[in-house]
Amino acid sequence: MSEGIDEADRPSTLEGHGTDLFSKFDPLIEQRRALLATGVTDPFNLVMESVVSPTVAMCNGRETILLGTYNYMGMTFDPDVIAAGKQALDDYGSGTTGSRVLNGTYAGHREVEEALKDFYAMDHAMVFSTGYQANLGIISTIAAKGDYIVLDIDSHASIWDGCKMGDAEVVPFKHNDIEAMEKRLKRIPEGAGKLVVLEGVYSMLGDIAPLKEMIKVAKDNGAMVLVDEAHSMGFIGPNGRGVAEDQGCLDDVDFVIGTFSKSVGTVGGFCVSNHPKFEIMRLVCRPYVFTASLPPSVVATASTSIRKLMHAGNKRAHLWENSKVLHKGLTDAGFTLGTAEPQSAIIAVIMPDLERGAAMWEALLHEGLYVNLARPPATPANMTLLRCSLCAEHSADQVQTIIGMFTRAGKAVGILG
Repeated sequence: MSEGIDEADRPSTLEGHGTDLFSKFDPLIEQRRALLATGVTDPFNLVMESVVSPTVAMCNGRETILLGTYNYMGMTFDPDVIAAGKQALDDYGSGTTGSRVLNGTYAGHREVEEALKDFYAMDHAMVFSTGYQANLGIISTIAAKGDYIVLDIDSHASIWDGCKMGDAEVVPFKHNDIEAMEKRLKRIPEGAGKLVVLEGVYSMLGDIAPLKEMIKVAKDNGAMVLVDEAHSMGFIGPNGRGVAEDQGCLDDVDFVIGTFSKSVGTVGGFCVSNHPKFEIMRLVCRPYVFTASLPPSVVATASTSIRKLMHAGNKRAHLWENSKVLHKGLTDAGFTLGTAEPQSAIIAVIMPDLERGAAMWEALLHEGLYVNLARPPATPANMTLLRCSLCAEHSADQVQTIIGMFTRAGKAVGILG
């Protein structure tokens, strides 16, 4: 997602009280106040009273179809996954209360790392407490002072923050532009360390990267390559390993970053690699060393889910069908989408502006459908989006119901004629 780093507004001075450090947020506070003053439900403060299944929850007392959860493979309610978590809770307690380098490595942490190594057929796997921390830690640690990071301008916030936390020079390029990436690589001083950071699926529009071509350019210019497969792991590729696998270039990727909070259906992050020196990261990566490890129940659910995803070809096929049907249905209804063809489980519906986007979001909620409202500055090109993320557990009937809900809501708020 687009994460341009803007100059913050200058803090105002409060008479007799010094500088109010929150004054930099005044424009956003005013924007939020104006939006809520229209009477719209706060789209960023929804409470789910109960969750019935991977695709249904109770919101505001109403049964609601979930189309904004990133629960791509529907593993959150898998009986084997739940049973593994319950057993680990009984066997190991509620938490580790320690770092992985101290008392925080239990048998389950090793088991989930073994599951990841088997899933990706790679030599090393390192689990973090969140996907955000995985990007933060790996990027800031491997690219240091004197090195260069070349990254897509639409990279996720965790990637940008990993760049900011480290001391490397950061060189962004236009989204998915192979030529622009190559030009920037060629300008880097000879002999400098270079890391190219890409994503398989970009989470705002749901578009994929031309990884095969980009990785070749990176390697031709002496760069190592990190690919974030958070939104493709489990779903895209013959074995669910992501876009790099699907495009036949996974063997050329030095580091794959992923998360447990999407297809795996729990929480946590990871990095897998074949680099022979990778294990030293456990001692030098600060977001790994200086935080508590994941609870035993979480790693148990994750390892069980990952091993089941190795054999989830039928679910992957059904999710692709859901994506194709929803994309066509919304296009035929007259909506403008973020991609011309379905490229992932994410379908972004472009709204005219924030006000009408919020109105459309609320109209859908009243219909019984939850989607994500995404707004600037988190979105590319300052767009307001309704972001839909499909699940392998959505039935064909649910997808048709969703299309009908969008059509009625679009007409009700004046987005469709």
